[in-house]
Amino acid sequence: MRKKITAFLLFGVSLFISAPNSSAAEFTLINIHGNSHSQSSDTLKSSLKYISTNFENASQLEWEVDSLGIVNVSLIYDHERASPNRANGHWHFKLEADSGSEVTVILKNFENVWNGMKGVPVSEKTNCLISKDGKNWTVIPADFISGNRLKFKVWMNSDQIYVASVEPYRISDLDKLLIEIKGKPQVEIMKVGNTAEGRPLEIIRIGNPDAPFSVFLRARAHSWEPGGNWVVQGLIRTLLEKDAALFLKRYSVYIMPMTNKDGVARGRTRFNTNGKDLNREWDRPADGIITPEKYAFESWLEMMIIKGKKPQLAIDLHNDQGGNIHVNLPSAANSQYVSNMKRIENLLYKHTWFTEGPSHVKNPGSFGEGLAKRYGIDAFVYELNYEWIAGLNKAPMGKDWELLGKQLAEVFYLYFDK
Repeated sequence: MRKKITAFLLFGVSLFISAPNSSAAEFTLINIHGNSHSQSSDTLKSSLKYISTNFENASQLEWEVDSLGIVNVSLIYDHERASPNRANGHWHFKLEADSGSEVTVILKNFENVWNGMKGVPVSEKTNCLISKDGKNWTVIPADFISGNRLKFKVWMNSDQIYVASVEPYRISDLDKLLIEIKGKPQVEIMKVGNTAEGRPLEIIRIGNPDAPFSVFLRARAHSWEPGGNWVVQGLIRTLLEKDAALFLKRYSVYIMPMTNKDGVARGRTRFNTNGKDLNREWDRPADGIITPEKYAFESWLEMMIIKGKKPQLAIDLHNDQGGNIHVNLPSAANSQYVSNMKRIENLLYKHTWFTEGPSHVKNPGSFGEGLAKRYGIDAFVYELNYEWIAGLNKAPMGKDWELLGKQLAEVFYLYFDK
């Protein structure tokens, strides 16, 4: 009789159960999936040793290597509370493989649902980024293949390579910036609340609190969208240069630099820890329990209004595939708002690399519409294209978004020249 061995893989432990009184001849592998990966015995064609996600901002995923040696990565959806909406768009992981080998990767699970509608956050224009150290990044091409999947090849010029959708900006990067600017004469860093998981939420003021005008910027409401962080970093550093004194005589800047810190820490895509979209329901007061990130900002804003220091302009910074500014309240009854938004649009064309123009999508619950209607603030959402910067004719990197932040310093100066 041939001996049959059954192998169970349970929580990373293999249990081999053999039939008694028989000779060894065959075995069956039963793989019970966990949270990391499965790999069958016919995957020896791949040089991949491991995919690591045990570092800051790493994405949530599962993976396996098929019989051709291709690494198939299944991103785990981020789900919204009491909604069919789900999101994927963030990938950030580390390949560990033989140096000098080539690893082929296929990413899947991009069947997103947004506002109840299906959407795919990747396309023929989507690139991928790689880095040996997680700090210095290079763009590599990706192929958009059947099933709304992305396929790319990574040449392993080291035994480990980081892979990401866009150049990451992590909580540790923000902490370094806060240390860099803390104590400077024109800077105030205010703690205004905590995230759902208890991480501190800051608002940074740059400039004189008694300046004639002020502008508010919010970044990272959606945790996978780092473009806004790079923009505000570029703006802050520019405004603290010696030759920026002229700007700060006219206006001050208030910035909430990382709204969805919990999502950033956990490598999620869109929603806060309680499953809420922090760029929705701005047409009503925030729930301090479910969305403490929104509540913290609203409390600060209402305090500023009581003090007579309401910002005249507010911008919510995001990433998408369009790169438009979302100006959502054009009407005859709101002519001054329309005029002001056209004014800043033209300044962006003239003094930054912005070329994409406005979007006319109506979204009553967005940050822009909510602040405009509830508080009378000229507010809009600025989506930074994460696939391609038309004005620079290149795939975006952190330094490109920092340049936009630098350019915004002059835009605001001219906008408030009233």
